Amino acid sequence: MRRFLKNSLYLFVAALLVLNAINAQPVYRDVIDYGAVGDGKTLNTKAIQQAIDDCFDDGGGKVVIPAGIFLTGSVDLKSNVELHISNGAVLLGSTLITDYQSRVPDLKSYNDIFLEYALIYAEKQKNISITGNGTIDGQGAAFVVKTKVKPDRYRNRPFVIRFVQCENVKVKDVTLQNSAMWMQQYLACKDVFIDGIRVINHANKNNDMIDIDGSRNVVMQNCIGDTDDDALTLKSTSKYPTENVTITNCVISSHCNAIKFGTESIGGFRNITISNIVVKPSRDREPIYGFPDGISGITLASVDGGDFEGVNISNIRIEGTAVPIYLRLGDRARPVRESDPKPDPANYSDVKISNVIATGITSPIGCSITGIPGYPVKNISLSNISIKFAGGGTKEDTKKEIPELEDHYPESTKWGTLPAYGFFVRHAENIQFDNVEVTFEGKDLRPALVFEDVSEAYINGLKAASDFDAEAILKFTNSQNITVSNFKSFSRAKTFLSLNGDKTKEITLLNNNLRKVESVYNLNGVDHAEIIIMGEK
Repeated sequence: MRRFLKNSLYLFVAALLVLNAINAQPVYRDVIDYGAVGDGKTLNTKAIQQAIDDCFDDGGGKVVIPAGIFLTGSVDLKSNVELHISNGAVLLGSTLITDYQSRVPDLKSYNDIFLEYALIYAEKQKNISITGNGTIDGQGAAFVVKTKVKPDRYRNRPFVIRFVQCENVKVKDVTLQNSAMWMQQYLACKDVFIDGIRVINHANKNNDMIDIDGSRNVVMQNCIGDTDDDALTLKSTSKYPTENVTITNCVISSHCNAIKFGTESIGGFRNITISNIVVKPSRDREPIYGFPDGISGITLASVDGGDFEGVNISNIRIEGTAVPIYLRLGDRARPVRESDPKPDPANYSDVKISNVIATGITSPIGCSITGIPGYPVKNISLSNISIKFAGGGTKEDTKKEIPELEDHYPESTKWGTLPAYGFFVRHAENIQFDNVEVTFEGKDLRPALVFEDVSEAYINGLKAASDFDAEAILKFTNSQNITVSNFKSFSRAKTFLSLNGDKTKEITLLNNNLRKVESVYNLNGVDHAEIIIMGEK
């Protein structure tokens, strides 16, 4: 009898557990049940928000936007709630700013001075999701930019998504289009998962694809984007660094910068991997900003004091853009608030870029890797890179003095045509070029690489084209401790290496194939270059 009672008690407890598990299933709420009408005309803000609020009050669940066109103003997403945009559904942003609620986060960031509206907003929420195969359309073209004065030109233009200091965020499978501002900002969030989304954003100015801003533990994959402004955009507009980020398997197009770190970099960047990205020209041929085929493929900039370290970018295919690669340390020193003290220049180090193929380059500018006087970029590695440049550089371009412009906006086109058709490197330390191939179309009288104020550089396996009338294939000015090995020229050249400035010294040439070169080096203002040549072929 005692055993029977004991077994019965076990069965009773098990039944309770099953019933509790059934009752604990996520709540499913259809906005139609709250009076929402999917006719594209009826404003459904209250119905959608009530469904979210009720779902939150019940401990969480799913709010469903069914097939149809549902017009809405701004809604607040809350903890443990999934907003599901069904196949055939369009969540359509209102074109009236009065249908949006002002939301200024508790967190101080540079953006909240002038950005206060979003179609879908969340702050300090946990376990929130936007899913489904439907579409969220911000109707951004309706929000006219009425002034060129900052910050007013940004005001009254809503994001489509803005999440601030949220945890465990998921955005999956949805199509996002036509924002009035950035499409989506994740500001100081933690544990963010973005998978399989499509972004079309050519409705207004500042039409970024995504802005990962001071967030950490971010995974983004399998996405497609075509945007007027920057595409994969990493920022830091607050004290928080953008860190522990992985982005992979995406196809992107931008009239501006396809992969962009900065412009704001107050908190800095740390531990970031970007891989398996195809960059191709936008299908939209009429840019609001930038160029039809894009400004840059890869821009890595830190100009507001935040440290920049531990960035690995690999397996990138770039078609088009004016500048394939642009690395920049600057000293604009913009703080969160004008009243805050200005930061010192960042530590910019430990960047690896590998396995890049770039063709169809649209301008003669060239690539650049630059620090500022007294603050070199350090430990930069470029390997297995092939770039076919546009060409067009002249002898006058080789003599061009490039201003520092350390307090300027970091844009790869700001200097115009550089003294090198390939890479212009200045104020740098411990730089490696390994198996890099650079060629150009047409005629170009510039060197392939130009180094100024560079120390500890290693160039191995470089393959480069050169015009016979060019000054040299390589040009070093006030640079030291540089080794060039296993070089091969694609064409005849007068001079392999031009050495300039009284600080140039300790140059080693090792096992280079110089059969197509008439002269190994020339000296211009160099008294004791300490050149070592070994194994010349």
